[in-house]
Amino acid sequence: MLSYRHSFHAGNPADIIKHLVLANVLEYMTRKDKPLDYIDTHSGAGFFELSSSDAQKTQEYLDGIAKLWHYSGDNDAIKAFVDLVKSFNDDALAFYPGSPKVAEQFLRRQDKGWFFELHPKDSVLLTDNLAHKKSLRVRSEDGFKGLLGLVPPSSRRACVLMDPPYEIKTDYQQAAKMIIKAYKKFNSGTYMIWYPVVDRARIDLLEQTLIESGVRNVQLFELATSADTQEHGMTASGMIVINAPWTLKATMDSVLPEFVEMLSDETGFYRSEQLVAE
Repeated sequence: MLSYRHSFHAGNPADIIKHLVLANVLEYMTRKDKPLDYIDTHSGAGFFELSSSDAQKTQEYLDGIAKLWHYSGDNDAIKAFVDLVKSFNDDALAFYPGSPKVAEQFLRRQDKGWFFELHPKDSVLLTDNLAHKKSLRVRSEDGFKGLLGLVPPSSRRACVLMDPPYEIKTDYQQAAKMIIKAYKKFNSGTYMIWYPVVDRARIDLLEQTLIESGVRNVQLFELATSADTQEHGMTASGMIVINAPWTLKATMDSVLPEFVEMLSDETGFYRSEQLVAE
């Protein structure tokens, strides 16, 4: 359970859709002056050097952020996301921000950030990467359980990202279970679940669990870089968002077709769906 390290996968297409959705949600939620609690249940190290041995072993970023680096289209959301990543670099692509560093770009003085990471090495790295802001708190604890201890927040506004490793099959239902529990404690929060598509049946069950739970206003955004397959390996990934900003669906409707064109093979596709009405 503690073997997963995101440094092998930083900047890949799955990161692109996850972090673009996260950036758009936080940009919208921080338009109001009211304080916000951001909760990241499985944070990782938070920041990645793409010349590291881990990143170079897989070079997954070449199929993701590297293909967007010289984006010349007119989609404002894609341009803003590429500019965000470029703010961590000089002219060349050398670093990629994980979700903690993406979130940090939007969190203000009045906001709180809660970051959970169990992997001992990554927890230390995460603490170092966020040490310059006292409002950002790192906990070497189980993020599934940690979430329930933080809702409802004192701010009465929360944005949650749940991004477990999915190294064990039970993570899919565990993610749904914990989000449903948090929602029942605080139903006005915005909750995001990132998921990989390795076995489509697990995603179908995840969706059905949420649909039947009584949770309202559930949207799904998925990018498939290739068609579903019975062979080993991730073919797609997505974000399920509960209580999304009203602007997010239209944004993703414009972003995802371009992502399929730029990041997928000829069998790739996307999904942008309202799973449960408001």
